[in-house]
Order: sequence, then C-alpha cells, then structure tokens
Amino acid sequence: MRYSREDYQVANHKSAEKRNRQAQVRRMRNRMNKNKMKTMVRKLDEAVAGGSAEAVQEALRVATSVIARTASKGTIHKNTASRKISRLAKRVNALTPAA
Repeated sequence: MRYSREDYQVANHKSAEKRNRQAQVRRMRNRMNKNKMKTMVRKLDEAVAGGSAEAVQEALRVATSVIARTASKGTIHKNTASRKISRLAKRVNALTPAA
C-alpha cells in the first residue's frame, strides 16, 4: 500500500504543522494552475490539428493568457512562460502564410 504525504504527519511543532498545511495548499494550487496551463496548450494543439485559422488564433490567445497568468502567480518561472509562449506562437505562425 502506498502512502501519500497527507497520510502521515511529519511535524512535531505547532509552527511546523502550520508550514505543512500551507505547503499542501500551495502544492495543490500550483498543480491546479499547471494542469490548466497544460490543458490550454493541448486545446491549442487540437485546434492546430483541426485547421481552422480563427480557432487556432483564439486558442493561442487563451493559451498565452493562461501561461502568463501561471507565471505571474509564481507557479512557473517567467522565462519558462516566455519560452513556452514563444514556441507556441512560432508554431502557429508557421501554419499561416506570410502576408
């Protein structure tokens, strides 16, 4: 049987117990933010596969916004967010012919 971190209490002091509670809340919040980000990137990939230019642009706009918001909350580093946004935009721009 596997035990998760929540199954047992490691801390012996009141302040350490509070720290554990805070860490669990932050960990869950970070996981939620990262999952939302990954979902939006996946939806962009599906839009790219679908082929509709308007859907791709809208998905890129939403994904960019979610990635930037994830970085602003401190879940991922701002340079990581910038790199992800840049790579997504590059991929989308490769699909559309240059004007």
